[in-house]
Amino acid sequence: MCGIVAYVGPREATEVLLEGLRRLEYRGYDSAGVAVMNGSGISVRKAVGRLSALEHELAGNALHGGLGIGHTRWATHGAPSVANSHPHISYDGKVGVIHNGIVENYRELKNELLAQGVTFKSDTDTEVVAHLVAREFRGDLKAALAGVLKRLRGAYALALCHVDQPDRVVATRMGSPLVVGLGDGENFIASDVPALLKYTRRVIFLDEGQIAEITRDGVHLYDRELREVKGKEVRTSLTLEAAEKEGYEHFMLKEIHEQPHAIAETIRGRVTDERVDLSELGLDPAVLKGVRRIAVVACGTSLYSGMVGKYLIEHFTKLPTETWSASEFRYADPVIDPSLLVIAVSQSGETADTLEALRICKQRGARTLAVCNVMGSSIPRTVDATLYTRAGPEIGVASTKAYTTQLAAFALLAVGLGRMLGTADAADEARIVRGLEALPAQVKALLTDDIVAVKRCAKRYKDVFNFMYIGRHYNYPTAMEGALKLKEISYIHAEGYAGGEMKHGPLALVEDTFPTIAIAPRGRTREKMVSNVQEVKARKGVVVIVSTHGDEEARELADYLIEIPDCEEELSPILAIVPLQLLAYYTATQLGRDVDKPRNLAKSVTVE
Repeated sequence: MCGIVAYVGPREATEVLLEGLRRLEYRGYDSAGVAVMNGSGISVRKAVGRLSALEHELAGNALHGGLGIGHTRWATHGAPSVANSHPHISYDGKVGVIHNGIVENYRELKNELLAQGVTFKSDTDTEVVAHLVAREFRGDLKAALAGVLKRLRGAYALALCHVDQPDRVVATRMGSPLVVGLGDGENFIASDVPALLKYTRRVIFLDEGQIAEITRDGVHLYDRELREVKGKEVRTSLTLEAAEKEGYEHFMLKEIHEQPHAIAETIRGRVTDERVDLSELGLDPAVLKGVRRIAVVACGTSLYSGMVGKYLIEHFTKLPTETWSASEFRYADPVIDPSLLVIAVSQSGETADTLEALRICKQRGARTLAVCNVMGSSIPRTVDATLYTRAGPEIGVASTKAYTTQLAAFALLAVGLGRMLGTADAADEARIVRGLEALPAQVKALLTDDIVAVKRCAKRYKDVFNFMYIGRHYNYPTAMEGALKLKEISYIHAEGYAGGEMKHGPLALVEDTFPTIAIAPRGRTREKMVSNVQEVKARKGVVVIVSTHGDEEARELADYLIEIPDCEEELSPILAIVPLQLLAYYTATQLGRDVDKPRNLAKSVTVE
């Protein structure tokens, strides 16, 4: 969940590190720090809070040198403090280390070091790595790291420097992302590509267990046994401009408004002549016919997209499909065999629980597929095939465009699999394709027409303590995702429920100060949703209805009405969530919340 950056080259390392950390602050912002090799040792600056606190510290106490490591932290072990901030330095002052992840056996290692007389300055798990490497060092930093790695358990990305080898940084990863940036007379390490875009677009994504050694002159990669291996250099299509706010007040708002383009990109080249073309996946229809059931594994927002995907897949493939929270799947003793197709969903491609669930499935012979946004990330490298969502970089912690592109991807996937299996009707396929092609313009219209109504609604209910979101079938997950968006950025309690469950308990909460958001677009469940709304109104509840344009009954019932364009029922979650994203955004901004960096959360969950 933390962000790490390292640099070796002719520039002032501090400037490069701060630039990278600005673009990684979405990964954690409890504290930040840098360490720079200054010719006589390692100098460190740290500060608690946002990166601006570190910048203030450096402004009055600058560091100079061409090699450095930097870190922005999301606390796991030890509360946010200067002592617990990274980088951590070894007991002899010679090793500097930054770390993203968790060393699960750190207590055992720490007790061993304490018994040997080593003094600890922090409460973190990371500090044991610095001390162990110092003990292991015999003149070769990568060899010392390789020796220590044999003793570590957990998920980690590490970057280290050593006073006795002041021309190089050594890095490795296991279960946490790490990318090498290739420059001209300079080289870089970072948790994510946006940290490097100002300096290079040439990158190598490290594989699990690989060790990278970077100097000004080059990059060398090794396996755990220190046998040199060749990395695959790629040129990223991401641009620096894509990671900027471009005039929007927050990244989240920018990313909400990028959804028409992101959806269009996700569809592009995958539909033609009213048919879905998923040939890019290289799926063998004969192998697919051996699939007897499907499991979707994901976490958070991605799990809600998978719930919509379940409905779509079962409709078009007729295969029984279940959705699992990846964190539960790992411990539930699921039935896994070669007849199971596992679909992993992750924006970052680095979600720790989802990645581990995938590994279990592969070990037991299941077929695997991913819906993912980040090329070269861990999950796509683990699965048999990946359908990329093409949303572009998503910086705001609260996912928006990643979610709607996942929904579009599931529509493509469900129809495409259905055709390969011979279970999808050609007319149905053409209908969905036409609906997908219409979506970008419809979302763009929503973002133009509905903002005033949503702002008024947000202003009216920003001081309410509880919200209920209800929906049915395809829009039951919409209710859950809408509630998640509100609570994660506004800190208002909200719950998402299936509309039919209201009578089984939640209706007891309804009163005249309790808003219910009802997602009720045109479709098979619309009449049932109207009945749910009437139940709430009969108890003097306040109702905000998301309905299809022209629904006069909804207009009569609603205290606030939010209208969406008419669309195919299967695609309505894509349109219905957009005003709910805006409702969460404007509620949070009116409450003065930090929308892009909500408290206690980080963008990419790379530890359990």
